[in-house]
Amino acid sequence: MDSFLLYLAMATLLFWVAFGIDLFFGNRSIQFLKDLRLPAKFPSHRVSIIIPARNEERNVEEALKSVLEQDYEDLEVIVVNDRSTDRTGSILDEIGRAYPTFRIVHLQELPRGWLGKNHALYRGAQEASGDLLLFTDADVVMHPSAVSRAVGYMLGHQLDHVAIAPDVRMPGVLLQLFVGAFGIFFSLYARPWKARDPKSRRCIGIGAFNLVRRDVYGAVGTHQRIAMRPDDDIKLGKLIKKHGYRQEFLFGTHMLHVEWYASVRELVEGLTKNAFAGVDYRISAIVGASIAQLLTSVWPFLGIFLTHGSTRVINGVVVLAILALCRDSARFLTVAPWFGVAFPAATLLFIYILWRSMLVALFHGGIDWRGTRYPLAELKANKV
Repeated sequence: MDSFLLYLAMATLLFWVAFGIDLFFGNRSIQFLKDLRLPAKFPSHRVSIIIPARNEERNVEEALKSVLEQDYEDLEVIVVNDRSTDRTGSILDEIGRAYPTFRIVHLQELPRGWLGKNHALYRGAQEASGDLLLFTDADVVMHPSAVSRAVGYMLGHQLDHVAIAPDVRMPGVLLQLFVGAFGIFFSLYARPWKARDPKSRRCIGIGAFNLVRRDVYGAVGTHQRIAMRPDDDIKLGKLIKKHGYRQEFLFGTHMLHVEWYASVRELVEGLTKNAFAGVDYRISAIVGASIAQLLTSVWPFLGIFLTHGSTRVINGVVVLAILALCRDSARFLTVAPWFGVAFPAATLLFIYILWRSMLVALFHGGIDWRGTRYPLAELKANKV
């Protein structure tokens, strides 16, 4: 057993050193939206911003007004009110009276074979007249120059798709600590800095800000191709990459922000919807990921107290490496630099979410989201 624990500690250290180097240089290769220069002249490309909204009364007014106050000249804003049962519809109508160019599409029914959000995005795209389509969410607050900078960068670098990560704001220390750890998990899974490399299979998509050329959107099959994907944002990016188009990921620090979830319960329920889909409903992936995370992200912290000799020393070095990596990543994730102290707890919460996502889908035969049941067989059938 002692030999096994020693080899495990050595393998874990090698893993974190290799990933840490990749993350260190990868983060520094990603541009910040706030650092991009505004174009000297606005491009002659109409941008259609498409926002799905279902029961978003808490945040939709602030978010929508930030979109309507963008400094981009040729802008079209389309909000799709997807069967809301709260005050979302009346809030949208009130805003519409103050902004005549703002358009609202009210949906009363959801066709078979569609997730609600995906259908709303598709319907919004059908109504759009822009050369560029910006898919975003009803709780994303944007700096007035966010669209101008993103469009200028896209056109200046001849890109077909730009995905931008927002600042994630959540109340309470526990949720903020989880944001940092989740950012590490996402980077480990997606390697977003590789999305720009045409030789890499890595792809990216961010629901808060997916800017894509209209002709490219049509060429990859629109949201019809991902009608039943809970992870529609990253799967849209995957379609774009698979078809040979150029994409890039940017940090939206201080330019975009979103209140991701307002409580731990909301966090768990929200990620439960997506986690199993994120591994294409593979039980083996959930089991493998859970074991790997326990061994690499939880055990080293315990190993400091439960092992001895060289094994304890190596586990201590692993923990220091994790803490250093978290501290370095904090400025890219806009979280407290000391979030690494809660890394094992956040890992356990994430593993719980993975298993909950899988078990709920398997035992309930699908997922329930915002009042609608989606059968697992139909979800699994939509492969990308």
